[in-house]
Amino acid sequence: MSAKEIRSLEDHFCFSVYATSHAIQRLYKSVLVKHGLTYPQYLVLVVLYEQKNMSVKQIGQQLNLGTGTTTPLLKRMEKLELVTRKRNPNDERGTLIALTSKGEQERLVLKDLPSLLVDHTDLTDQEWDQLTSLMNKLMTEIVE
Repeated sequence: MSAKEIRSLEDHFCFSVYATSHAIQRLYKSVLVKHGLTYPQYLVLVVLYEQKNMSVKQIGQQLNLGTGTTTPLLKRMEKLELVTRKRNPNDERGTLIALTSKGEQERLVLKDLPSLLVDHTDLTDQEWDQLTSLMNKLMTEIVE
């Protein structure tokens, strides 16, 4: 199909991604709500479990969130005792974020959350790998 043709909704790749993203978040929400977490908070747990101390800016960059979104998100997580926020000793203007033991435990409890999605599809392991690879490539190429 040429780029100049008028496309129907089902021919819009961006709509498929949008609708799929919302469906995944609804699926995950059934589990996350039991833990008092939102999807972005879960993603913070994932990122901080991989890299122990990160700046607010680094977390925002990893999750493609602005500081206006990231800072309040992290403050709520601090109130839930999932993360600690402390001044960066190398840069007093910056804040370092780390998981608490409670946050680490939550991450471990939720380690199988992605399998909930896998279990709801008939995709093979190879298809999942291919889909993930292509989506990561697309994301890398279009995210500023």
